Amino acid sequence: MSTNAKNSLDIYTQVVAITYPYLGPAADRFIARQVQNHLHKEPAELSRQDLQKLIDWVKLAISLITEDTAVVDEYIARLERLSSTDTAPQETQHAS
Repeated sequence: MSTNAKNSLDIYTQVVAITYPYLGPAADRFIARQVQNHLHKEPAELSRQDLQKLIDWVKLAISLITEDTAVVDEYIARLERLSSTDTAPQETQHAS
């Protein structure tokens, strides 16, 4: 696997890890569908440059699922931190 492919997979994996506390086991499928349907690429091709566009689509989709704006804002803030850093997020739990 090339370094770019590994980095893309790492970014995708990090997005799924951030999403998991909010959607549980559906996180992987949810993010994969967002990437495929809105970014028109495979999850393994996700790049850091794609994150803001992905975040915009995820925010829209999650806002349709829940009216809890605090949860939506928290989730999106965690994704935005990922888009502005080169390290994996340390958080795995969201506030209840």
